[in-house]
Amino acid sequence: MIEQKYPHIFEPIRLGNVLFRNRIFASPTGYQNVPGDNTLPEGAAAYYGRKALGGAASVASCELIVDGELGRGGANHIAIDDHRSYASICRIAHAVSIHGAVATAELQHAGMFANRTPAFLGAKGFGPAYGPVERMVGDRLVPEMPEEIIERTIEKYAQAALTAKRAGFGMVLIHAGHGWLLHQFVSPILNTRKDKWGGAPIENRARFTVEICKAIKRVCGKNFPIEVRISGSECYDGGFGIENGIAFAKQLEEVCDLIHVSAGNHEVDEVFGVTHPSMFLGEGPNVRFAAEIKKHVKTPVATVGAIGEAAMIEEILASGQADVVEMARALLADPDLPVKIRTGREEEIRPCLRCMSCFSTEMTCGEPYCAINPETGRELEMRNALPAPRVKKKVLVVGGGIGGMQAALTCAERGHEVILCEKTGTLGGTIRCEKDVPFKQRLDLYLKRQAAAVQRADIDLRLNTAVTPEYAEAVGADVIIAATGARPVKPPIPGIDGANVLGAEYAYTHTDEVGQSVCILGAGLVGLELGIYLAILGKHVQVVEMAPEINDGGNFLHAIALRTELKKRQVKVDLNTRAMLIRADGVLCQQESGEKFFPADTVIYAVGQRPESDAALALRYCAPEFYQLGDCISPKNITNATGAAFQIACDIGRY
Repeated sequence: MIEQKYPHIFEPIRLGNVLFRNRIFASPTGYQNVPGDNTLPEGAAAYYGRKALGGAASVASCELIVDGELGRGGANHIAIDDHRSYASICRIAHAVSIHGAVATAELQHAGMFANRTPAFLGAKGFGPAYGPVERMVGDRLVPEMPEEIIERTIEKYAQAALTAKRAGFGMVLIHAGHGWLLHQFVSPILNTRKDKWGGAPIENRARFTVEICKAIKRVCGKNFPIEVRISGSECYDGGFGIENGIAFAKQLEEVCDLIHVSAGNHEVDEVFGVTHPSMFLGEGPNVRFAAEIKKHVKTPVATVGAIGEAAMIEEILASGQADVVEMARALLADPDLPVKIRTGREEEIRPCLRCMSCFSTEMTCGEPYCAINPETGRELEMRNALPAPRVKKKVLVVGGGIGGMQAALTCAERGHEVILCEKTGTLGGTIRCEKDVPFKQRLDLYLKRQAAAVQRADIDLRLNTAVTPEYAEAVGADVIIAATGARPVKPPIPGIDGANVLGAEYAYTHTDEVGQSVCILGAGLVGLELGIYLAILGKHVQVVEMAPEINDGGNFLHAIALRTELKKRQVKVDLNTRAMLIRADGVLCQQESGEKFFPADTVIYAVGQRPESDAALALRYCAPEFYQLGDCISPKNITNATGAAFQIACDIGRY
């Protein structure tokens, strides 16, 4: 008998007549890359199936809209009441179930937010929508949902559940949180109706969801499991609190099989980073809501949000705070998380950075791309990948940063002879300067685990080794991958060499040299996140940026959390502001209205990176094959670096 280190995680649970193999469920994640004919491509099935292969007990689908006419939250959402969707959702159910997991269909209706463009395109209404009461939503007046539409919607949910069951899904998830239709009805702030569907009594506001669950049980059978996702609290001033979450859960316990407790409201920017916990929050910020609700109901309760470490999952379950732990981004960062825990390899788990890359790219590109897992969003491509290289090659990787480590690991996995040279004594690159930042501990953990993976792999690691052309020629490699990185740009501003001026990288690691008042030049991610860190340390921080907007690096969802944290930490940001002169007592800037002086004890520049392309190109004739990777081409984010490293390594030896 193999002794289990985490017995509560791998204790099966029965919901309705369905047995789930463990207590780790993959919560819903979207898939927007659809062809426009209300079908999901084959890549979607591979995407969800990969989570099942990794050991999750349940894998939830993307949002399946129960009413294609009135309920779409986005143009790319799939309407399950359109017969054209059936074959593709069957493929998803099959891809999940063949790996021993239960396929769960997320059923959703956007309510007053239906039929509008995405928020990043201006959120303009273009079709019919109904809410609990008449209300202005963006640029349009959304009418109150009449009773006949409520009854129609209940039946739509029931028929959607029946369709999902016939397609092979073993459970349905009713989304009644995060600001969608059923959340709108249960909210005492949004639902002030005077009939049986609203007002003060929770029985009225919960009635819509309760009747939907009853209708599903009627058509699918009483033992067909229903999971209901709710917001335990909206977590903002003016929103509802845990008392409403408890009351709602008590209404649900007789009609559903699992109460899935999340938090927040996606329509309120200040709590977007709570609904989808940002890097600025601690571990498992929503567990407290599930734990409190569990005290009041007998129905099993699930928790979700910023959970991904084995010991924490076990503690949540063992202490009775929840019966199931759900995760979304953690299983994109590492879909093998459950099987790694089961086999004692939890130190090999890639920890989610909570950087929002997956969510942002899914919204803008159609597919989620993970910063640290280059296979996410490319599952079909990986499944159909060309066979292992025909020729084993000697590969020299120059630079042990994020891209270099990924390239070396993938080359080694594919059977090549790999030498990894790093000019310093530590792997990880310049981003290691952020290792002490509280909200970057997941990044530090990832870097440590990648470095440990390099040590375990069949890689000749050479630290404190600068690679010159002479050194490279002596190695005699077949392939050189140059990942030489970039160096900070020092802006040509009078006074930039003053004793009170620091570079961002230096400031991160020498905070004791930073004065009490700080002016940061540059509102990119480096400058803004450094500003937040210094504010946490008690500094008064001013950021100036000559552009009209902050530079979010293309990650608009992380920018939402970033702005919330800047406000919380009282970090001031002045845009359209050009630094003209740095003095011992601050920075003189030019704004549209004229000159403005920002007093500061310390001035920090964070105005970008310049590629170390000369160091890379010096090696281009030192091997038959030569590749440049990452920042030495142009500044990259982690997603770009790992993705390119993985692909380059996969291409070697194929042709």
